[in-house]
Amino acid sequence: MARRTAPILNQLFTRSNFSLSPSISPFIPSRSVTYMHRPGDASPRPVTLIPGDGIGPLVTGAVEQVMEAMHAPVYFEKFEVHGDMKAVPLEVLESIRKNKVCLKGGLATPMGGGVSSLNVQLRKELDLYASLVNCFNLPGLPTRHDNVDIVVIRENTEGEYAGLEHEVVPGVVESLKVITKFCSERIAKYAFEYAYLNNRKKVTAVHKANIMKLADGLFLESCREVATKYPGIKYNEIIVDNCCMQLVSKPEQFDVMVTPNLYGNLVANTAAGIAGGTGVMPGGNVGAEHAVFEQGASAGNVGSDKIIEQQKANPVALLLSSAMMLRHLQFPAFADRLETAVEGVILEGKYRTKDLGGTSTTQEVVDAVIRALD
Repeated sequence: MARRTAPILNQLFTRSNFSLSPSISPFIPSRSVTYMHRPGDASPRPVTLIPGDGIGPLVTGAVEQVMEAMHAPVYFEKFEVHGDMKAVPLEVLESIRKNKVCLKGGLATPMGGGVSSLNVQLRKELDLYASLVNCFNLPGLPTRHDNVDIVVIRENTEGEYAGLEHEVVPGVVESLKVITKFCSERIAKYAFEYAYLNNRKKVTAVHKANIMKLADGLFLESCREVATKYPGIKYNEIIVDNCCMQLVSKPEQFDVMVTPNLYGNLVANTAAGIAGGTGVMPGGNVGAEHAVFEQGASAGNVGSDKIIEQQKANPVALLLSSAMMLRHLQFPAFADRLETAVEGVILEGKYRTKDLGGTSTTQEVVDAVIRALD
């Protein structure tokens, strides 16, 4: 991922790349290459903010505090949206369409009862066809596996999430899985473009084409066609059940993974658990026009009543997601500064929430990150 190379690039850009001759004065200032911005790039950008349900207001509040402390060039247009609403309010959609960028907490999805997920509604309404979750080891955070740095890119608009269900006769429900050539090709293209632009070496397509020969077969066919246009990137395929087994036994073998909708949800949450937990994994959803950034892995993104009562939600995932947002808005220096501060707090180990083995409150972690910014 681009954030991985930032420290190296900073070294290259701030240090001369040659050895000084003994006859040359050591006091020659090092040359630096600075970011040449476009006129107006420093203008603060509006971002739609949806605090959401459960721990959402806690963690989005953490982001607001950190953004203010670092004087980030963004300001928020905040809207109250909750998972038990029938639809995403029109004014919220209009705000995202205008601003192009949104930051959101988790929205609770009622179980059963025919109530559709507002998360899915939002993705379909804005055609946010690519979900990206980056699962990686954080220095200082002990995990069972080292060298994990997986990017899960998931098709976000069809598959089992098409929502086409009906009761054929009492006691018999039919749920349709929809896979199209168009959506399969564009998610495959996005995955290979991501790998190419971020110097990734391999793309793995996750499927169940041995059973769903037509649906997942079409997805694989699309991935294979796109792969031929990127000869410098290794391409392979893996059946989803074997994928889950390989993830928990040897996750370092995976680089970029491209998946249909449902498999991506399962794979991303599994990879997140392996690399340190859902509370530290950033993510976002992007389409041709709009982007919505949120906690990368969906498991636990609204938390429990106890966590909310104790004010001990982990803000790290959304802070790192907001750094992704800053980079998306072309503010890379702010993104690097925020990521460095968060990683420094994790490495120090003094302020961690319960899911990371500590006892800190959300506010204590936020205060530590703000101190690390200075």
